[in-house]
Amino acid sequence: MEELPGGPERQSGAGGLPHCYRHPGVETGISCVRCERPICPQCMISASVGFQCPECVRGGAASGPGAGGGTGSTPAAASRPRTVAGGAVTADPRLLTKILIGINVLVFIMQVANNNSFDSSYELVGQAQTTPFGPLVGVAQGQWYRLFTAMFMHANYPHIGFNMLSLWWIGGPLEAALGRARYIALYVLSGLAGSALTYLIASPTEASLGASGAIFGLLGATGVLMKRMNYDMRPLLGLLVVNVIFTFTGGIAWQAHLGGFVAGIVIAIGMVHAPRERRTLLQFGTCALVLVAIVGMVLARTAMLT
Repeated sequence: MEELPGGPERQSGAGGLPHCYRHPGVETGISCVRCERPICPQCMISASVGFQCPECVRGGAASGPGAGGGTGSTPAAASRPRTVAGGAVTADPRLLTKILIGINVLVFIMQVANNNSFDSSYELVGQAQTTPFGPLVGVAQGQWYRLFTAMFMHANYPHIGFNMLSLWWIGGPLEAALGRARYIALYVLSGLAGSALTYLIASPTEASLGASGAIFGLLGATGVLMKRMNYDMRPLLGLLVVNVIFTFTGGIAWQAHLGGFVAGIVIAIGMVHAPRERRTLLQFGTCALVLVAIVGMVLARTAMLT
């Protein structure tokens, strides 16, 4: 239930930070520059100076030029609420995260139903080889789609369970902070970067699969966003340490984690630090550069193997 505009809500949580006035369970160190109410990343809307809450943005749009059917020169689109990265604020800020989880779960159900017999057709394998299911064609022989399809496949129940929990915890708030278009670009490019680095430096006969590269990209992007917001980085660093330990002690393809993490950091820097007047150009320019790097790694490795 939303609080009506009035005085700022300053109830502090266990960590000493106030709670977001729209999401009482979320602590935040950011306040609306107009009404001074605490706002979390899901609620904060980028303003000329600082951030505003949705109510103040709607109030400013209603009282600004062109309100009430006038002939103001400012287009209506310019007054629409925007996320910290310039994306549109939506009614369901976790929609894409839910869809991504649904796709991963559906693919895993298909794997289990087919006794994993079709895994060899879609997991990431670099070079052609012979398997118990017959001859296998790899990325080096032209099956580049494996770089993408491997992002939605998982080896077992713990693998998909841990990844989907991580996607929900990390992806939801990040989707709300970036907006849908930027979030899905970050997810896909981070996953592809993880696949490309695995293809580049791992054994070409070693198969890999999983959403970990994309999720590590979200983790890296979350770090950039938290730094931008001056949030306490210690919880994120603790989570990162735990994931690094699992990566290097659990027989996991660390190359995918590293590739996704670096790509996520680079993309997020372009998204949250781009100046407002050139924001879209720099944001999608950064994504394009990461895509060029991905293609470059794939082409370089393919040249080595053929």
